[in-house]
Amino acid sequence: MLSPSLAQEIAGDTSAVIGFNVLITDAEGMVIGSGDTRRVGTFHEASVEVIRTQEPATHSASQAHQLRGVRPGMTLPLVTDGQAVGTVGITGTPTQVRRFGLLVKRQTEILLRESVMLRSRLLAERAAEKLLADIASYDPHVVEGDFLHFRAAELGFDLRLQRVAVAFEVTVPDRGNDRGSRRHGTPTRDMALVRSELLRTIREVFADSQDIVATTAPGWIGVLHRFQADRPVTSLVADCRRVSDVIAAQGGLTARAGIGEPAASLDALHDSYQDACDALRLGARLAGNAPVHLITDLRVHQVLAAVGQPARNRLLELTAAGLRTQSDWPVLRDTITAWCESGFNLVRASAALHVHRNTVVYRMNKIEQITGRPLRDHRITMALYLACLADQLGSGGASAKA
Repeated sequence: MLSPSLAQEIAGDTSAVIGFNVLITDAEGMVIGSGDTRRVGTFHEASVEVIRTQEPATHSASQAHQLRGVRPGMTLPLVTDGQAVGTVGITGTPTQVRRFGLLVKRQTEILLRESVMLRSRLLAERAAEKLLADIASYDPHVVEGDFLHFRAAELGFDLRLQRVAVAFEVTVPDRGNDRGSRRHGTPTRDMALVRSELLRTIREVFADSQDIVATTAPGWIGVLHRFQADRPVTSLVADCRRVSDVIAAQGGLTARAGIGEPAASLDALHDSYQDACDALRLGARLAGNAPVHLITDLRVHQVLAAVGQPARNRLLELTAAGLRTQSDWPVLRDTITAWCESGFNLVRASAALHVHRNTVVYRMNKIEQITGRPLRDHRITMALYLACLADQLGSGGASAKA
């Protein structure tokens, strides 16, 4: 329980502070830390009785001479959870060192408890990271589902509960060009430094005992959030926005989130996490600086991204070649997109574009003249719509981060 590296650090620092040599032994009486490093690895016979009785002992010069590896001073038990795990000794005449004894003992026990708690927390975090990574890459032909259920249960998580996956990406914004110059994962060093703070921030919002929160890569944090059917998805979106706002306020970072679909099985949870990562990537291309993206709003884009760049290029070239040569192609593209996503309704399309309906009519007439096809023919319009989405996707695809 008491590691030699920690024992040596405590003994060295404490010896320098109080001016007397401090040594620390393990539960067998072996010295594992000492201000006088020559004593490390030797046997301290007085510690055996102190560990047995859990009572401190002092030794004069004559008494110490009769004990193996012991010098004049005081030896006190180190106790955690009622069990002696070692001793701490201070070298000097008993009258000199007695005043330091209880202080050194308590300080050492505090540092020991903190070390154990930190190690336990780190082990739990690593276990959660491994669990989330295994779910993200889950293949029933490779890994037994019961094994993952068992591992999750050991960590206190019931994978039979309905969950929804959320993927967060945290970056340092490029002030020169916030969108065009951003590179996923670029601020690796910065993210590693603030990793614990980011995890704490997200866990404060996703605080359900069944929420699995873990780092998946530098700057990426995954959440398998316990989903309650009576809680609307808008509440989850609001939680993600709150995380984004808090992170931005704390350190000037930018946080975005992708949200998958609710899932109640390992297969579905795997898909939900992949969907969350896809939503995050696709949303960055299509929605600019919006902080939260739902895969339910991006299913068509996800399918287009999956077919590959050559197929998207061919669709774009054969369907919208004439339109793309126009100087106002981005405006025409947005008009086609708004027309389709507004249910082919002129009023709703003009509202979505924030322009007068006559402007929409003018643009639609221009599109029909260039393509030679009526936009009232929904099959033609849908082909144009898919071509517009392909153009928005650009040269990148959507591959999940695990």
